[in-house]
Amino acid sequence: MSHKIAFLGPKATFTDLAVSRLFPNELKMPKATIPDCIDAVQEGEADIAVVPIENALEGSVNITIDYLIHEVQLPIQGEVITPIQQHFMVHPDQAVPGFKPDMIYSHPHAIAQCHKFLHKEWKGIPCEEVTSTAAAAKMVSEQPERKIAAIANELAAEEYGLTIVQHNVHDYSYNHTKFIVVSKESVDYKGHVTVNRGWKTTLMVMLPADHSGALHQVLSAFAWRKLNLSKIESRPMKTGLGNYFFIIDVEMALDEVLIPGTISELEALGCKVSILGSYPSFAVETAVKMG
Repeated sequence: MSHKIAFLGPKATFTDLAVSRLFPNELKMPKATIPDCIDAVQEGEADIAVVPIENALEGSVNITIDYLIHEVQLPIQGEVITPIQQHFMVHPDQAVPGFKPDMIYSHPHAIAQCHKFLHKEWKGIPCEEVTSTAAAAKMVSEQPERKIAAIANELAAEEYGLTIVQHNVHDYSYNHTKFIVVSKESVDYKGHVTVNRGWKTTLMVMLPADHSGALHQVLSAFAWRKLNLSKIESRPMKTGLGNYFFIIDVEMALDEVLIPGTISELEALGCKVSILGSYPSFAVETAVKMG
């Protein structure tokens, strides 16, 4: 039976690209916002939600973290890292030698990410911002007679039948976005077309208010057990100025000794600890070689 996957839409966005690689045979449901995706799972409309949680250039997606902590407690069942590759594309009717666009459409972030390319190749050509890179591609596909172009991903070119004139026009080749998979039940990744990156466990740690040196002791509990932490981030508790919790990613699956022992030690220090998930990590391979 096919599962329903809620994702941050519209179709052919980078979230859609991640979903199509991780769940190639499942039913996809685009949603307008991150809370809409998570609510769809909580309310039973969807089985799984895939939402962005971190970008290499922009940092954490705070709405995702905060919503999972404060509003809807759904476990993280997986993560997938996707390269953010922007391509310059036109309608096939306009894919001719000497083509020069009158207008270039894209999402404002994509325009910013491709500043060097736009300045070098199309200086003086106006760029118009639209709601998503996918929307830009759709707009170009619907106006074959106009000399316009879009900056979007490979899935958008495929979805809307556009010709990629120039690949990888983004300024930074290392830009990636991490998406998390949330679901009430464990998730079967059978049939995925991504690369396995091992396992990860994410903890939420609330420090005791009146304990000096608590953060140092928290980190020591991981350090002497030689647990590798790939991320530690503070977020406000929303209960008053100076009250924070910490999100900690441990680079291993939940075991029977090391992580439970760490949690017991932290609780003995007066910390409150929650396991947000222990899950496999995947990566989408680049479809087009850089350069």
